[in-house]
Amino acid sequence: MTDKYDRNGKPLELMEWARLMENTGYKIVAQNELANGKFVSTVWLGLDHDFTSKGPPLIFETMVFPKRGEYSELDVRRYSTEAQAKQGHARMVNKWSKR
Repeated sequence: MTDKYDRNGKPLELMEWARLMENTGYKIVAQNELANGKFVSTVWLGLDHDFTSKGPPLIFETMVFPKRGEYSELDVRRYSTEAQAKQGHARMVNKWSKR
């Protein structure tokens, strides 16, 4: 069983995952710098971050940072699909735009 997946959830071998990780355009799903300076970034991780192994692989992640370049996280969510990741990104942008 693999713990590496492409953006469509298809299992990957280690070297294919590593090749995709080098491609910034493939990794980044969405990024927004908010008016209040917060930076919201959603990326494809490719590695299953569901450490409980009870659900589908969590291969996307949205993180909120105080500002671009300052990477102490303020909030984080993980997702199984790209569609969920895009929706989650929009929710985070909305949530953190109001703070």
